Parts: sequence; structure tokens; C-alpha cells
Amino acid sequence: MSHSLMISRRWLVSALACQLVLSSAAAGRSSDWLRFRGPQGTGVSLDRQPTPVAWNDQKDLKWKLKLPGPGVSSPIVVGDKVFVTCWSGYGMNREDPGEQLELVRHLLCVDRLHGGVIWSRDIEATLPEDPYGGMFAEHGYASHTPVSDGERVFVFFGKSGVLAFDVNGQQLWRTSVGTESDPNGWGSAASPILYQDLLIVPATAESAALVALDKATGEVRWKKEAEGFQGTWGTPILVTVDQNRTELVIAVPGEVWGFAPETGKLLWYCESIANNTQTSSAVAVGDVVYVVGARDGSTVAIRAGGAGDVSGTHIVWRGNEQAGIGTPLAHEGKLYWVNRGVAVCVDAATGRRVFQARLGGASSGAIPSRENSDRDANNSPPGRGRGGFGAGGRGGGGGMGGQDYSSPVAGDRQWYFVTRSGKVHVISLGDEFKELAVNQFTDGGEFNATPAISNGELFIRSTTHLYCVGPESRP
Repeated sequence: MSHSLMISRRWLVSALACQLVLSSAAAGRSSDWLRFRGPQGTGVSLDRQPTPVAWNDQKDLKWKLKLPGPGVSSPIVVGDKVFVTCWSGYGMNREDPGEQLELVRHLLCVDRLHGGVIWSRDIEATLPEDPYGGMFAEHGYASHTPVSDGERVFVFFGKSGVLAFDVNGQQLWRTSVGTESDPNGWGSAASPILYQDLLIVPATAESAALVALDKATGEVRWKKEAEGFQGTWGTPILVTVDQNRTELVIAVPGEVWGFAPETGKLLWYCESIANNTQTSSAVAVGDVVYVVGARDGSTVAIRAGGAGDVSGTHIVWRGNEQAGIGTPLAHEGKLYWVNRGVAVCVDAATGRRVFQARLGGASSGAIPSRENSDRDANNSPPGRGRGGFGAGGRGGGGGMGGQDYSSPVAGDRQWYFVTRSGKVHVISLGDEFKELAVNQFTDGGEFNATPAISNGELFIRSTTHLYCVGPESRP
């Protein structure tokens, strides 16, 4: 082999390695938690590092940061930075909310090592906003979790639009996706996600639409409007059907819809849970999509990859398990969630219950699996048909006040669930219910956000503080 050919090959290998490094940096590190519920929206950390089990103010509480105002959005982690949103100036208490002219949103960039604020950006509100009170006050004006591609951070503030910042705090663009209101008066909460060069925004309250923006410019690339989006608070997910097909899937009241993320074209729809609201997000294992979230007790598993109405062909199983507002956790063939203080685990392949137990040490014991008599796909609830596009009505009825809002997440060997009162339940992953610890935060606020996990550390926010839980010596 000639010397010049050897140099050429070495250069090629070096260039390819450099390209891989740059691509990896642009997409974020493997330990990063870049969106709502982390990698691919699964709620499962890809870290192999052990995560904390028990902690208090003297042990493994690495730092605690007071926030400039409340919020229920979840933190995200990008390298050595943590990003979180909140609001101030209006709606700080129910008795005297103040004037909407004073409403300001905040995006904070926090040093993950020491917990100090690196930079903060204030975002002026687009008015009029929904008035602070009633069920709206359960979450307020900073409910959407940011998303990042490792280089930029994207935030969604409902009527005040979508904004992009670089990780150093420079604003890149701002785009409105609508200024309508949810007719229930519950406000807006679904979070944006990224797909290739698109930022996909569930503007379900603002314009009853999914909106895809060019992530570099904020330009609208496609917009899919449908009455059926109203009454939806879940975040969409991306489902890999095969190497040639990825679908954008979202659970809406009564149905699940699958879109082509590149164009917004509706590919398929399926009858799901008979309910006039959809508060939790769908979750996927492989090409099977699971929806758990009906107050009256209903779950469904649907195989993605279909065409048109797949209600009679793609339902894998149905169940009558009750769930709450949070999105279930899928881990190694099982689904986990918590509803009104009760932890539930079901087999993802069949829907059969693995265990059910009350949190807090007062276990109701494991409940044996039962036959799937109520999971017949022929007993499906009536749907709106045609994917609900241009038909159907606005969702309504019923409130969710008093329930826990967060979704479970999983670390190396256990899963975590945070209650509104600040209790963090730590539970073993597996076939048996085993509660390892109950850790309590008492900062005077409410804990409605889903935690983030990165490098074996937990990042938990309340309406008043942001916490990092992990050994002080860990970088």
C-alpha cells in the first residue's frame, strides 16, 4: 500500500470520526435528558449509572435553587446545563392574581454542577391570557416542557408562542401557533418534540392543530388542524415502524392518530378510550402504542403502521385498568403507572396485571393476573370516524383537581414517582412491588412536574425550587 493511500485512509477515518463526534454533539449526549420524559419520550434513562434511592437535606441533595416564580414544566438536561421555565408577575396566588400586564415567562439556564443560574431570559406575554383561577390555576402559565437538539433550546408558552434560543441564551426566533383558549378553562400543557429538522408543536388549545416549524428559522412547514385535537393535553411521540417508516402518534379524546411527521399527512386512526378528554401521552414499545388514561378505567394497545381506520385490525388488547393524568412508564415488557396513590404494573404484551399496590408502605398486595375477558377488540367504544377531522366537538366535563400530575421515570434499577405534596416514591423495577424509599421535600410548593435523570442524578422541580439529587462528588 502506498504511503499516500495510507495517509488518505487515515484522513478519511479521522474525518468520519470527527463527523460522528459533531453529529453526536448536535443531537446531545447519550446521558442528556432533552425533552419531556427523556429519550424518545419513554421516561427511561439510558444511563448505566446507579440512581439515588434515599436522600435528605444532609445526604445526596447536591443543590437546591429557588426559582423566580412557579411552573409545572419539567426540567431538561443538556450537557452541563439544566433548563427550566416558570412565570412571574401575575397569577402568583388565587386570592389576588394581580394584572395580566405584569405576566412574564422565564427561561433559566442552570449550572448542573453547582446549581447557580448561568443566564435567564424574560419573555413578554401575548395578551389577553386565560384568567388565573379555577382549574387553570392547577398549572398556570409555564406548563410546556422545553426540548433541545443539543445546540438550541425550544420553548412553548401557549398564546405567547414558540421561541428558540441557543444554549448561550441568544434568542433566534419567535413564532405564534395560535391564540385560542381551551373551552374547559384548563389551559395548555402539551410539550413540543423534535423530528429531523422539524419542531413539532401540539397547539391543541391555541389552534386545535399540530404545527411543524423549521427548527432553524421558525417557519411553518406544515399545519394539521382538526376539531379532535381539542381536549388533548398529551405530548405526541415518534414510533419507528420499520427502517423506512417513522410515525408521529398522538392520543386524542376517543382515538389515536398516526401521521407522517415529514408532511403531517394522516396515515391511520383507531378507536381507543371512550372519554371526552385525553390528559396523558401515548407511549410506545417497538411498534405498539399504549394509551392509559381514562378516569373510568380503560387501557388500549394498538399496533402502528396501518392505513385508514385500523380499529378492527390493529388493536392488540384492551383493558379496564384505571389511570390518572400521568403517562405510563414502559420498561422491559411492562407498563408502570400510579393512579391516586396506587402503583400498577401490567404486562405490555397481554395487558394482564402483574401487581397493584398502594404507595407509602401500606401495600394492598400483589393482585394475581386475570383472564383478559374484558379486552375483546370487538367491545371497542364508538368512535367519531374519519379520524375526527372536521367533525366532533370540543372536549369538556369533569375536573382532575387533587390528582398527582407527574409521570413516572426510571433509572438503573428502580422507578420514581413524585406526588404533588413532594413525596418521591422509589420502587423496584420487576414483577414484584417493592417500595425502596419514600423521600420528602417540604419547600411550601407543589410538585407537578416529571423529573429528569442524567448521569445518575435526579432533577426535580416544584413551584418554588429546582433540586439536584445525587452524590456531591459525582461530576
